[in-house]
Amino acid sequence: MGSEKLQYLAKYNSISHMKRGTLPLNALRAFEATVRRGQMKLAADELGVTYGAISRQVRGLEDVLGVCLFDGPRNKLVPTQAALDLQPALQTAFDGIERALDQIVNPARRVLDVSCLSTFSMRWLIPRLFDFQQQHPDIEVRLTADDGPVDFARQRHDIAIRVGAGPWGNAQAITLFEDRVGPVLSPNILKSGTTITRDDLSDLLLLHTKTRRSAWRDWCAARETTLASGGREFEHFYFLLEAATAGLGIAIAPEVLVKDDLKAGRLIAPFGFLPSGQTYVCLHPDQPTKDATVFSAWLSDQAKDCLTI
Repeated sequence: MGSEKLQYLAKYNSISHMKRGTLPLNALRAFEATVRRGQMKLAADELGVTYGAISRQVRGLEDVLGVCLFDGPRNKLVPTQAALDLQPALQTAFDGIERALDQIVNPARRVLDVSCLSTFSMRWLIPRLFDFQQQHPDIEVRLTADDGPVDFARQRHDIAIRVGAGPWGNAQAITLFEDRVGPVLSPNILKSGTTITRDDLSDLLLLHTKTRRSAWRDWCAARETTLASGGREFEHFYFLLEAATAGLGIAIAPEVLVKDDLKAGRLIAPFGFLPSGQTYVCLHPDQPTKDATVFSAWLSDQAKDCLTI
């Protein structure tokens, strides 16, 4: 038997019988952080070491395992299939260690990380969180504003709330409600006792937002209506809705984000709402934590209550 084959069998035998005492933990941490963060530099920043240390740890892990974990140049690494297979299990393991240590240091503190659309968070979720905190005072909900893609293998979220048409990648999705949109404006714009028609829209300032630039165009196409272009554009959806509430013009808004304003009379929706083809969803990983399951169920109940109002 050749020497190369003997070396391979010896390495395979050591790996297949690797015990906890011989696990290269530092190298595994460096590798897991690199895949999750996407760059060795970001992994180095997270772990508080140098780029060179991360690079050496990853190369050493490749030597121990006998497989290539990354392809491409050092400034644009691409994980191999072996790396993609290994990283989720490592993240689950390290997350479990982190939670266990946190429970020892802070036994009464339980934190649930929720990634949420900023406007949805401010106008719908936060006003209802008091109910969740009353029911579960031992769970601290930590909100992060984000509307980007969700990858639980790379990100440290327990729950993510998004709106779109899917698919949702490696996440499990719970449908909250259909996204329905329509024009809204302050009743103060109208003269007392008058109603608004589609012809009147040409006399009002159309409000737009960069996050849904096609909103008016899509609504006009669905209603077979033509409106002049122009108007005023806002950077964030929250600013758009505040402008509409203040009477600066008329905006296209998701029904769920203005339900409370409609109920209070701050806004009116003279033409109702139409489906946009998107859906608000609650996303969680394949194996959610117990607290994430509790929060998902509460969120689903809140969504059902919202639809009945």
